[in-house]
Amino acid sequence: MLLTLTNTQPPATDLGFLLYKHPQNVRQYPLSFGIAHVFYPEADEARCTVCLLVDVDPIDLVRGKATAIGGGLLGQYVNDRPYAASSFLSVALGRVFATALSGRCADHPELVSRPLPLVAHLPVVAARADEGFVTALFEPLGYHIEMQRLPLDAHFPDWGHSPYVALTLSGTVTVKTLLSHLYVLLPVLDNAKHYWVGQDELEKLLRHGADWLAGHPEKARIARRYLRHKWSLAREALARLEVVEDEVPESVTETAATTETAATDSEMASITVEEAAVEAPLSLNETRIRTVLAELAAAGVQTVVDLGCGDGKLLSRLLKEKYLTRLVGLDVSVRALEIAADRLQLERLPPRVRERIQLLHGGLTYRDARIEGFDAATAIEVIEHLDENRLAAFERVLFQCARPGVVIVTTPNVEYNVNYPFLPTGQLRHPDHRFEWTRAEFESWGQRVAAIFGYAVRFEPVGTVDPTVGPPTQMAVFTRDVEQGGEA
Repeated sequence: MLLTLTNTQPPATDLGFLLYKHPQNVRQYPLSFGIAHVFYPEADEARCTVCLLVDVDPIDLVRGKATAIGGGLLGQYVNDRPYAASSFLSVALGRVFATALSGRCADHPELVSRPLPLVAHLPVVAARADEGFVTALFEPLGYHIEMQRLPLDAHFPDWGHSPYVALTLSGTVTVKTLLSHLYVLLPVLDNAKHYWVGQDELEKLLRHGADWLAGHPEKARIARRYLRHKWSLAREALARLEVVEDEVPESVTETAATTETAATDSEMASITVEEAAVEAPLSLNETRIRTVLAELAAAGVQTVVDLGCGDGKLLSRLLKEKYLTRLVGLDVSVRALEIAADRLQLERLPPRVRERIQLLHGGLTYRDARIEGFDAATAIEVIEHLDENRLAAFERVLFQCARPGVVIVTTPNVEYNVNYPFLPTGQLRHPDHRFEWTRAEFESWGQRVAAIFGYAVRFEPVGTVDPTVGPPTQMAVFTRDVEQGGEA
């Protein structure tokens, strides 16, 4: 099976930086079902094309397997898997272009959010659906579509058309956006997957569809087909998508073509290495943790969910507080959760301690029943990693759906940045920060959220307070307003 991706915006070879694949090299990647080859048939200033060729071995697919893949015994060996783009190609995309899919480009980070005139061509795509389904999937995302239905056999036209199409998609989008669309929608078109589908696949769907799926008119059919018609998973996906639907602009086409709201692994990280280096002279992270611990103790809570828990610094301190009976850490980064598990030494904890804490993989802009029912929620240095147009979804997830009795939110005070002599003027404390608010902006946000969702809010400084520009960190403590009956 084959995918070609072409960029025509000079210098077109920027595509190589985004994909982390040098145009002069030919690379091979072993897969569980074959080998992926990456090469560039053309690469100059005006035009650059990369090819992903996936060589699937149909014999190897069934060797040692107890069950067939469908179509009887012969169907195990004679099938379309070596030729038609399907879930196998999605797996290859995730393996070969993982960095581009996550929205990272260390050498040229400015390229990640830059829309490019891209053309994706797939000579053979399995499209097992009604005639208009391909258009229904890709047209709302802003693509110009060229499609040709392939015959069963060109020598016997009377046999009619096959369930395969030659597909070309053209659009001005970011590379990450195009890859995420293909990653999700190719298995949806094929209406099949070659591997087990469980909770992990649901999380992949929400992660790769974070910026576009909630507003897609075919989101219900996409969820069902991507999750192999496992209705319980599809219902959960749609419920978690529902919370952001109202925030998606009416014109999904315009948004997909002109914006890129990255959902990288660092999106909900807590204190990153770069931020810690900036703030080290003040031991600010330690001050934050002590301040949060004091607020939780004063509130008399017993259960806490730490949203964007990162590498578990706060959780490790909370676990030492015996009055806390249940702790959950949620983060979008699998790697951060692995580090948190090591920090907490989960495998070595005594059973009574281990049962008090749980780490969960998930995002903050989708409704998640697993974070509901807690006495308190913390979001420590998290919101600045979210795009501002995703904050409304975060607010609804936290204050309307999860609805804890106490919410503690901290974020940098941008006014204080003038006190960091090694931080250039106008630069934020970390390159992944989407914004940093002044004290007035943070208080305006907090008061608005409190009024909408039925909370009272107070604001507290964290760290040494500068008489002119305030504290380095600002904190909002929300408490549910019982006078409004607990309802927004």
